[in-house]
Amino acid sequence: MKKIFVHYLKPYYLRMAMGFLIKFTGTIMELLLPWTLAYMIDTVIPGNQRSEILLWGFFMVVCSVLAAIFNILANRLASRVSSDAIYTIRADLFEKVMLLSNQQTDQITRPSLISRLTSDTYNVHQMLGRIQRLGVRAPILLVGGIAMTMVLDPVLSCVLMATMPLLTIVVVLVSRKSIPMFAALQDSTDRFVRLVREDIAGIRIIKALSKEDYERGRFDVVNKEVVDRERTATVTTAITNPSMNIFLNIGLVAVIIVGAYRVDHGTSEVGKILAFMTYFTIILNALMSVSRMFIILSKASASAERINRVLEAENDLVLRKSESEVEVDLKADIPHIEFDHVSFSYNKGENNIEDISFSLKRGETLGIIGATGSGKSTVVNLLMRFYDVGSGAVRIDGKDIRTMNIKMLRKKFGTVFQNDVIFKDTILENIRMGRTLTVKQISEAAVYARASDFVKEKGGLGQKLDIRGANLSGGQKQRILIARALAAQPEILVLDDSSSALDYETDAALRKELREHFSDTTCVVITQRISSVMGADHIMVLEEGKMTGFGTHRELMESCEIYREIGCSQMGI
Repeated sequence: MKKIFVHYLKPYYLRMAMGFLIKFTGTIMELLLPWTLAYMIDTVIPGNQRSEILLWGFFMVVCSVLAAIFNILANRLASRVSSDAIYTIRADLFEKVMLLSNQQTDQITRPSLISRLTSDTYNVHQMLGRIQRLGVRAPILLVGGIAMTMVLDPVLSCVLMATMPLLTIVVVLVSRKSIPMFAALQDSTDRFVRLVREDIAGIRIIKALSKEDYERGRFDVVNKEVVDRERTATVTTAITNPSMNIFLNIGLVAVIIVGAYRVDHGTSEVGKILAFMTYFTIILNALMSVSRMFIILSKASASAERINRVLEAENDLVLRKSESEVEVDLKADIPHIEFDHVSFSYNKGENNIEDISFSLKRGETLGIIGATGSGKSTVVNLLMRFYDVGSGAVRIDGKDIRTMNIKMLRKKFGTVFQNDVIFKDTILENIRMGRTLTVKQISEAAVYARASDFVKEKGGLGQKLDIRGANLSGGQKQRILIARALAAQPEILVLDDSSSALDYETDAALRKELREHFSDTTCVVITQRISSVMGADHIMVLEEGKMTGFGTHRELMESCEIYREIGCSQMGI
């Protein structure tokens, strides 16, 4: 919460001060109305001076109008400040999310990041607006109302003030209890969002396997947890208003009894009592506003803490100093890509890959084959530095990738991952992806990816695609994704199971295009099909994170039993 006020609101301090001053002036106008009414009843009206009555009546009208105008102006300023501040917070948070390593994203979880970018920032936005509107007006009305009652009748004011310590205790105790409750509620909401995302994404397989009842049971458990925690938090905060009403009503009864006694004995006047009752209402509403503000602050504090944990997360992909600079000479015998005894574990326990070593010259193709969970995608994740190696080193052009700027490193790659995303945009923009690419480059990439024919049938590059490419077949999606990877003429092309939905003819044609037009591009191909890597310069066979074979297709058919079994089963030998 401190960072929100110190860092993000600092540019708006002057604007906030102006808003506070305007709000203060408008609130003072409101406080003058009951005092003016008491003066008119007790002094002006008994004098029967019509002109003076009209004058003071006009004064009350002016005060009312000014109070309304000043409050409107102050509220508009408050809205601008809160909107501008939350825009910056969301922008910084989004940028930070983009910079998080995969390991950090795994720890926080994607649903939690979505929740922080949406509901948490909304809570902070609400707080920033309310605290500027109520945070000035309510305390001024509260303190000013008490001050005015002290001027009107100190005795009655003291009677009312006797309830204030009790009210303060209620607000403080409820706030202390509610903040952790709202934090726990947000955690439950994260789990709820995660489950909903999984079920919506997998709705076809749920229906296919008749698992609706099972998923409904899971949903009910998480939904009940959210509802229970929300109920606990709201019930706790709901104590505030009734408790304050009890104490204030007790105070009101005491004020009426004491006030009636004082009027009867001539120590007070009717106008003062009426004004006092009006101030009592003002004080009551101010206290209610303060209590609501504490509830909003409780939610916002929990949300701000969650946002800060992301904003203050340290970059775990640290840029290391290069021990020695290697002059890159394309003709020199320096591997383009090198894995040097690389081991890695996602959970810092058992290694997911262990002691992987290989090297590729520029323009060579590496095929990686193995069973699901053997570590194929992990090799790519380490190559692109989504994670740092546990031991060993990954080098490009002889340079440890940990010494390279991450953005510059990843600009070297064109990638197609498993289950990659098609955005709800044109085919052109789905291939371009915000890069400075010409239409010609994009058209050529579509040709190389064997996508140009169906793109024309769909209406050209300007044709809009549905979310996740729902209006495309599986093979069409993959060819759009391959075109995206090829468009920028990458140094290194990574194809992670990118041809699984392609027919064999299209797959073969694609490989031919890559050989002819991307001969200087180093390729890493992850596949389940031996036919997709038979022509590769090197093939790596992985089993349970270990390299059990490395060589050409012919060499592996002779020397690697696992590869031979896969080959025989797929080729019908």
